[in-house]
Amino acid sequence: MANHSQFGFQDASSPIMEELVEFHDHALMVALAICSLVLYLLTLMLAEKLSSDTVDAQEVELIWTILPAIVLIMLALPSLQILYMMDEIDEPDLTLKAIGHQWYWSYEYTDFKDLSFDSYMVPTAELPLGHFRLLEVDHRVVIPMESPIRIIVTADDVLHSWAVPSLGVKTDAIPGRLNQTSFITTRPGIFYGQCSEICGANHSYMPIVVESAPLTYFESWSSLLSS
Repeated sequence: MANHSQFGFQDASSPIMEELVEFHDHALMVALAICSLVLYLLTLMLAEKLSSDTVDAQEVELIWTILPAIVLIMLALPSLQILYMMDEIDEPDLTLKAIGHQWYWSYEYTDFKDLSFDSYMVPTAELPLGHFRLLEVDHRVVIPMESPIRIIVTADDVLHSWAVPSLGVKTDAIPGRLNQTSFITTRPGIFYGQCSEICGANHSYMPIVVESAPLTYFESWSSLLSS
């Protein structure tokens, strides 16, 4: 859960998000090294007079041609690896379908015979003490912890986007089209997200709440809800 003074990412709760945070830090270190080098060279050239060695130096030209290519490779390889990891869906334990409406979400657990519900934001006047305003819903998405989850996202009316930052998930919901992604939660907890596509007047009032729980709790919850 993000707070008001937070500058970085939320705590990663899935392997994909952990990889994204590590790549972000890696890219920032590369950018910091480049900025430091450029600042040092600018300071050096302003403080000293130009000589023939700096005006015409084949070795320096060769270095500043090869070095950027090496830097781009250092950024491209881990980026491509994460992209392939995000697209890989390998034998999920549970399939969840999320349907965006104006302005609420509908969920269907396709592995169960009759397990579906609508998820609306809890109004501020009805919000229990200690819950988050504009983020709490009347029906949470409950998933088993440490299990591969496939989520199929679509929309019923306009464009939406199903996004949970701490899980590293953001998938567009497009009418007439099915998009899918997958994730694994590494710890129990409650993870908050929101629609990340401007979808109308009440765009900011369709939050997403994912509750990661042990398998025994999920089985009890699913049997109670489907009965």
